[in-house]
Amino acid sequence: MRTSFPRLWLAACAALVMAGAMPAFGDDARVDRPAVRWQQLSPEQQRVLAEFHDRWDQLPPGRQQVLLRGAERWESMTPEQRERIRDRAEHWHRLSPEEQQRARERYERFKDLSPEEQARLREEFRRYRDLPPEEREAMRRRWEEMDPEQRERARERWHDLSPGERRDAHGRPDRPGQRGP
Repeated sequence: MRTSFPRLWLAACAALVMAGAMPAFGDDARVDRPAVRWQQLSPEQQRVLAEFHDRWDQLPPGRQQVLLRGAERWESMTPEQRERIRDRAEHWHRLSPEEQQRARERYERFKDLSPEEQARLREEFRRYRDLPPEEREAMRRRWEEMDPEQRERARERWHDLSPGERRDAHGRPDRPGQRGP
């Protein structure tokens, strides 16, 4: 069965996304490992990493290892997980360079948070994601209508709420995510 170029491109993008999510210079990448020549890769590895065929032998060994781990992880994923990665890669490529930079900066700020704060934000995002689409859209519209000062006050009010009050705020269909009448 012949695989189309867009599918290979998406698989390569997904491998890059996954490799980028891993520490590019983690402990394994720091160890002096010999370069792996393209011909030494298995047919399956070559298929997943086809986008890198022309430049594989020039990649630093540490980068090759990161990509190989990403390819291994890709092959272990379910079709649903792969589709989600493809969707994320497509979304990333639709972002402007400025939007990509802002996303990188948000990620860096997130990494600097305590594990407890990271867990709290993940839970808040999960609750937001679980809202019906109409409620999420209403929340987005209200947020976009706020000026920066109003947004800052809303953040401060939100952080002052207890977890129970935050749950109650999310359950209020007329003003989800906000406190007060």
